Amino acid sequence: MTSTLLRGRTLSFVRWPQTIDDHSAWRYEEDGGLLISDGRIVAAGAYADVEKQAGETAKKIDHRPHLLLPGFIDAHVHFPQMQVIASYGAELLDWLNTYTFPEETKFANAQHGRRIARLFLDETVRHGTTTVAAYCSVHKASAEAFFAESHARDMLNVAGKVMMDRNAPEGVLDTPQSGYDDTKALIAEWHGKGRQRYAITPRFAITSSPEQMEMAGALCREHPDLHMQTHLSENHAEIAFTGELYPWSRDYTDVYEHYGLLGKKSLFGHCIHLSEREADALSDSGSVAVFCPTSNLFLGSGLFDYQRFRRRDKPLRIGAATDVGGGTNYSMLRTMDEGYKVIALNGEKLNPFQSFWQITRGNAEALSVADKIGTLEEGTDADIVVLDARATPAMRLRMETVETLAQELFLLQTLGDDRAVREVYVAGRAAKSDMIAG
Repeated sequence: MTSTLLRGRTLSFVRWPQTIDDHSAWRYEEDGGLLISDGRIVAAGAYADVEKQAGETAKKIDHRPHLLLPGFIDAHVHFPQMQVIASYGAELLDWLNTYTFPEETKFANAQHGRRIARLFLDETVRHGTTTVAAYCSVHKASAEAFFAESHARDMLNVAGKVMMDRNAPEGVLDTPQSGYDDTKALIAEWHGKGRQRYAITPRFAITSSPEQMEMAGALCREHPDLHMQTHLSENHAEIAFTGELYPWSRDYTDVYEHYGLLGKKSLFGHCIHLSEREADALSDSGSVAVFCPTSNLFLGSGLFDYQRFRRRDKPLRIGAATDVGGGTNYSMLRTMDEGYKVIALNGEKLNPFQSFWQITRGNAEALSVADKIGTLEEGTDADIVVLDARATPAMRLRMETVETLAQELFLLQTLGDDRAVREVYVAGRAAKSDMIAG
């Protein structure tokens, strides 16, 4: 197989950057090289050194002066909500009932699911994201459509059919047994097929009966290597309703704890209004709290206390995500721009290296896939994004005064969007230009 040699300014993280000057937390090459073969990075480092390993037949692609980073990772997103994004004027529960649930009924039609899956992954790649943790609709066919499209593109994605059997319209309900059976069938068909990963997906405690929560717990016990994803403590009305539905529970987190849904591969979207007991329970179990800033601002849900959660005595593992369609953009750059503002409103700051760690290695660690993606280390999958900090007139003008890598990253985060994404490689294949050409 012909190998590919990429040239550019390479940046990859080895750990969380404590400060803006914590240079040992990342690896940066001003003239870097990445040698790709069979979908993986086989050599990385200074271009002159990597070129010696490439051989005469390697295809050389020069991306200078652009930055090459690991492909972005989105830890919580709803692919059936593409036509819900930018829906006016409701908080969480009203928003679900008014916009989301009616939209998701359309996914009973397999053809509709295939169309939206294709467009969703197009949009994801266009914005530089190479891996998502996705919620499908309640319909088995929606998950089949998503996985088929993801597999055809050789993407590493985590996804699952939503389980929900109450407090929603008939067209988006399953039953405890059908939710279990459909999930088992999807796991058998798709988990581990190529780069596909399955997530057991009870939507949240409000839309799952105790019987269905028992089934979700049973699935987690039967498949301990799988992810589990759901929602937690997004909105005050949601928390109060959950308390009414599960009156025996100490708090919202206790519901999931009771049914055995906490764990190192458990992803809890939002986690804004956690008590200290709840945060301790998440920390003790290794569960992941997923920060969705554009959604939390748009729906008026609240401010995720990112830095405090990281530095508490029992720190939380944290992911970051778009949450589309409650969120307002498919871009992880835009997500971290809004995340910076949420953190600032909590009286803290997030430096640009921390932001880019979060959407690459940080999210890979949150999804327990850092051995595969999220870095530019040798042996990992060649999911790569190429970023142009001069992509727009406003960015070019600002770049005239940029003097450091930190300033350039912050510019990309603050003014960048899909236009700043020059190319995206998925398992070594140039996916964005192929998509445009196709």
